[in-house]
Amino acid sequence: MTSFQSIQRPDDESNISLANLGYVFDLITTAIVVLDSDLTITNLNSAAENILDISKNKAIGLLLQDQIFFTEDLALLCNKALDKKITYRSREIKIRTRNKVTPLSCIATPILDIGLKETPILLELQDIRRDKIISREEELANQRKLSRTIVQQLAHEVKNPLGGLRGAAQLLERKLPSKDLKKYTNIIIDEADRLAALVDKTLGASGKPNKEKLSLHEISEYVIGVIENEKDESIEIIRDYDPSIPLIFVDKNQIIQVVLNIVKNSLYAISTKGRVIFRTRAVNNFTLGGDRHKLVIKLEVEDDGPGIPEDIRPTIFYPLVTSKLTGTGLGLTIAQDLIIKNKGLIEFTSQPGATVFSIIFPSSQEDEA
Repeated sequence: MTSFQSIQRPDDESNISLANLGYVFDLITTAIVVLDSDLTITNLNSAAENILDISKNKAIGLLLQDQIFFTEDLALLCNKALDKKITYRSREIKIRTRNKVTPLSCIATPILDIGLKETPILLELQDIRRDKIISREEELANQRKLSRTIVQQLAHEVKNPLGGLRGAAQLLERKLPSKDLKKYTNIIIDEADRLAALVDKTLGASGKPNKEKLSLHEISEYVIGVIENEKDESIEIIRDYDPSIPLIFVDKNQIIQVVLNIVKNSLYAISTKGRVIFRTRAVNNFTLGGDRHKLVIKLEVEDDGPGIPEDIRPTIFYPLVTSKLTGTGLGLTIAQDLIIKNKGLIEFTSQPGATVFSIIFPSSQEDEA
């Protein structure tokens, strides 16, 4: 059962005129919803629209109980604040939106304005996953450093012996009397070259980005064009685009490589029948790299394959980690490296039937400088 805790605030803290609230609402990064004494929504800010996945115009004027995110715990919290005329807090209330379930820290404060006949409620909502997201970003950054260290060690430990192995095979080839025997030295040389190229490819992700303004749709459409000829005919490509998203400021070729790596994993997971969804959205008030951004742009690639095995999820961005029988385990390592170099974030969620990789960037207006 959800527990509620009363909070003693100074008497004048909640004695605020509602006329002044509208001006500051959208400057606040905390999600705020204002309800009247009947728990009808009278106002909310853009952060609330984002966290509750609702439109302000559609939400205002409707009762709390008629909202898609309604829960009995949320109504009980508001009613306790109204009855006692003090602030109450719940450390966690799980609310359901159209696409997900979100755990929220909720604070309900009665607005004690002498000029009002009834007491409205100021509801503050905070996604308690935010701190976890920041910690996850730090963890991903540490993973990248570790991945880079591992790759550099591999380059040293693998390429030096490969050079000697290749040279020895060439010398041996010259001394072999039979052409039939030389096919074996050719295999040694070819495999040495393949492994050396594999290491070079991984290290090649370290190039400096050549940034330009562009739309994420330009990236996704290019990738769709590439995979159309590779995918099975029974795999459906679905576009779920927000046509109004702003531009981003990234290296086009590097981000194309990122999305290609992700989509090729999706096609492998689906195999012969399924769907891949390309989804774009603009998200307000998002923490990226430890900084709060007013607007970020997100591209999601979703597939309905069996999901990523649980045992490799924590290390999915490490080099040489893969569930493919023929995979190198470098695709997501390279993708993460390129995304971070472009000041973005790559993350994923996975369960059977729904694996979603998200890449997120600040809008070009914020990041161009």
